[in-house]
Amino acid sequence: MANIENRKFIALDISGKNYLSWVLDVKLYLSVKQLRHTIDEDNASSNEERATALIFLRHHIDDGLKYEYLTVENPLELWQNLNDMFEHLKAVVLPKALND
Repeated sequence: MANIENRKFIALDISGKNYLSWVLDVKLYLSVKQLRHTIDEDNASSNEERATALIFLRHHIDDGLKYEYLTVENPLELWQNLNDMFEHLKAVVLPKALND
């Protein structure tokens, strides 16, 4: 678990400006660590898997977001909350990317 505490990529900014790349990085990293299912609906993850994924997610978000979601104890809930907060950025960023 010592490696999980080393940042492998930039933390999610409180403004969400790096949300799309952050989502991709998190999904890839959790897949490699065989923890991707912890952020999927109706998963059957163990308490240890959920705790490990939650530690990883919390370590890779801005401190302001950590405090905002301080009481969240489930990685799926944190993932969904962040998605709800920043999902609108997909509509703003993707059309510009498609025009380039």
